[in-house]
Amino acid sequence: MFSPPKEIKKYKIFISQSMLRSTPVRRVKNEHLAANVLASPLKRYFDCKPCLFQPHRMRLCVTVLGVLVLLSGSLALEDSCLGGAHHKNAPGPERNMRECFTYSNSSCCHANFTEKLVSPVTKVDNTSWITCGNLSDRCEAFMKKIECFYQCSPHAAHWVNKDYPAGFLNVPVCVSFCDGWLEACKDDLTCAKNWLTDFKLDIDGNHCQHDCVPFSKMYSNGTDLCNSMWGPSFTASSSNCACLQMDAQDSVAVPHMLHSDSKSSSSAASQEKACQHVWLSKEKFTGKQEQ
Repeated sequence: MFSPPKEIKKYKIFISQSMLRSTPVRRVKNEHLAANVLASPLKRYFDCKPCLFQPHRMRLCVTVLGVLVLLSGSLALEDSCLGGAHHKNAPGPERNMRECFTYSNSSCCHANFTEKLVSPVTKVDNTSWITCGNLSDRCEAFMKKIECFYQCSPHAAHWVNKDYPAGFLNVPVCVSFCDGWLEACKDDLTCAKNWLTDFKLDIDGNHCQHDCVPFSKMYSNGTDLCNSMWGPSFTASSSNCACLQMDAQDSVAVPHMLHSDSKSSSSAASQEKACQHVWLSKEKFTGKQEQ
């Protein structure tokens, strides 16, 4: 006969009171809503007495607990914004965004900025995207993801360039994203490998100094593209988990990435294993919720 340990009785109190009080939910205006997000799924499982006496339900409870701890860490992260011309002082919801919808609930850009990214995009501020002709739809979509992350993501400032607060350094991007980016743009043309330094710049914007060639000729692979186009802003990561895909899943990956970075004694292999475990737990939890 399975007998629940005494500690189980403490979990409900710990999660519903201690964790929500000791873990500040910063930059979330409706703290009551944040508390309900964390407490409701646990109440569903821990208030159910059979859960405490059936081993398979107990394992599910542990999985749920692990996922919710991750979610609480995500809420607790003190996201902020870069210091660029279009960046807000602090992230917040934006209605009526025309692009960059991933960040509409917590955005560092104003909705009117996204009007600049409505297809076809020719120029963003003083930077032309069409120095070698219009981009294909697929290539433009990836360029938009990069621009949206820079301008609108509340996570970007975690990698802020201390010497230039309007920019960031070495943001880890998944190689799979980099490869997809090059695949989408392989037949599009560019005349600059590094878009920060290789153009001729004047008051009218950026101009080619070299011949236009296909992306597939300018960049040897996806890693080269991510590591080169925007200088040291991005770095291709070999991780399959602790890296960014420039989509909604980043809100789950970022807390783990920052937590792992703070543990200098942890090996890359152990960090990757821990990250994969988090994703597996999240997928199991999501599947159970949908049933």
